[in-house]
Amino acid sequence: MPKFVIEREVPGVGNLSDAQLREVSQKSVMVLKEMGPGIQWLHSYITGDKVYCVYLAPDEATIQEHARRAGLPANRISAVRRLIDPTTAE
Repeated sequence: MPKFVIEREVPGVGNLSDAQLREVSQKSVMVLKEMGPGIQWLHSYITGDKVYCVYLAPDEATIQEHARRAGLPANRISAVRRLIDPTTAE
């Protein structure tokens, strides 16, 4: 299944408490369960004012639908073309 990186602009997200992040995560997971196995959240990176989420999904429209249902922004959705890491240099 294709992999996507979703950039979400959320002012102050880096200052949310663990409880607040848990609440947002629970809402996202609830929507994922409703949508079925065609979309999967792998993990997210939180910075000061943005969240970068990595998802598996069949297409960008599925990512947009999840964001809409969960009440989350999806400011930029980018399909992952390739993955490199330090072993790529070997």
